[in-house]
Amino acid sequence: MSHRPLPGRRSVLRGSLAASAALTLPVGLGAAPAFARSGRPAAGWGVQTGDVTADSGLVWVRSDRPARMIVETSATESFRSPRRWHGPLLGAGTDFTGTTRLHGLPSGEQIHYRVLLADPDDPRRTGEPVTGTFRTVSRRRRDGVRFLWSGDLAGQGWGINPDLGGYRIYDAMAKLDPDFFLCSGDNIYADGPITATQALPDGSTWRNITTEEKSKVAETLAEYRGNFRYNLLDANLRRFNAQVPSIIQWDDHEVRNNWYPGEVIASSDTRYTEKSIDVLAARARRAFSEYFPLSTLSPDTKEGRVYRVLRQGPLLDVFVLDMRTYRNANSPDDQTVDPQGILGREQLEWLKRELARSRAVWKVIAADMPLGLVVPDPVENRPNFEAVAQGDPGAPLGRELQIAELLRFIKHRRITGTLWLTADVHHTSAQHYQPSRAAFTDFEPFWEFVSGPLNAGAFPASALDDTFGPERVFVKAPTASNVSPAGGYQFFGEVDIDGDSGELTVRLREQDGTVLFTQTLQPGRVGQ
Repeated sequence: MSHRPLPGRRSVLRGSLAASAALTLPVGLGAAPAFARSGRPAAGWGVQTGDVTADSGLVWVRSDRPARMIVETSATESFRSPRRWHGPLLGAGTDFTGTTRLHGLPSGEQIHYRVLLADPDDPRRTGEPVTGTFRTVSRRRRDGVRFLWSGDLAGQGWGINPDLGGYRIYDAMAKLDPDFFLCSGDNIYADGPITATQALPDGSTWRNITTEEKSKVAETLAEYRGNFRYNLLDANLRRFNAQVPSIIQWDDHEVRNNWYPGEVIASSDTRYTEKSIDVLAARARRAFSEYFPLSTLSPDTKEGRVYRVLRQGPLLDVFVLDMRTYRNANSPDDQTVDPQGILGREQLEWLKRELARSRAVWKVIAADMPLGLVVPDPVENRPNFEAVAQGDPGAPLGRELQIAELLRFIKHRRITGTLWLTADVHHTSAQHYQPSRAAFTDFEPFWEFVSGPLNAGAFPASALDDTFGPERVFVKAPTASNVSPAGGYQFFGEVDIDGDSGELTVRLREQDGTVLFTQTLQPGRVGQ
């Protein structure tokens, strides 16, 4: 395996990052961010980077008050002769968050950065710098690519538990030193209040850090912002954000469980005074754009989008889907004509176009929902469905029609090296799709790998729909529903592409990093 060694990063973790954390971050889990210098702006919520390319990257920060964002970069952690970037003025309009785009960076190199927050009225008055590091995408095939993916954070009322050390899974992921982390959605559970305690089956008590915004379902912009801010109370996540760049997508729980455009919340759901999902989704989308650095979405634009392609050098392109914003209504999903589907026509045509023009060895399709796993959304005893599959093993129906069109396109255009990664269902599994087992046969074989949750309730394995011929090669899931993180069943996945052979190896891992399942795929094939 030719993935490059990186001796510099570990010293950063022991040195400047640790020192920065001690100065500017909460002393303990749940503590309010500490301010290093009274009266000066402070960045107690840490830093993060996103959508990093071969020569650019986005740096994010949140201030405790109005401030000018300044970023300095260096090839070494000593910050001798740093390059300075003047970022935006952070204010109440973006909840004091902001993102600065770095460009003209060297490819395949470790970039050290520090964020300074300056008093808008006196630029000489700055808070303590907060440091981080990331690796730009290498243009050299021999360097290889390694990344992680998962999803589903703080769900079902299982929040930051200081007795267990908080979100410990992030430390296990950081130890693998990935090039980036792909978060497959459900970054928050805006519809899931977090209470101080929950009873566990063995009679013990789960204890949560709580905040006012997490005490009820999110409806206002302030409440959605508070949901994203809640996760940043966790020191493990802040450390991870300062070390590993992310590619972020969203799903339903950033707004409300199983939502779709145009939905009106039933009057019987008294938790919500605002019944329009479109109103709630607009507020959630704004908060989402404020709390993550996304290259195609910013708080001040309505035209931005979540779906995008991130080119990770000659070995990998990542196609990030949005299976939420453009979907049709959840239904029995048995219609024989469905032009809108789960992606919408515009996104589907974009995906086909970008897949066809990709020259990467591997094309990872990052889906926020699985293809062949049945995810019900029953409403008043009506058998509605939430994802693509609806349990009918015959010819494609409903949203399956759009996926069939895509799979047929991939086959006939002889697009090689595609695989699907997803989360959402709160267990981990590997499915191989094979036309010889399928009702719809006009496609080439492919793999779908499922991971998650990061810190949420775990659930039994979903039923399979045979339309596209899936075979579950591996699964680990509980037999009971909503098993707490204290009971295990928290997962993340790893993808490792070897620079010499081009082989892609997927490892499904559990919370402490233990490998549960490994599958190696060969490059240059239309189907696997």
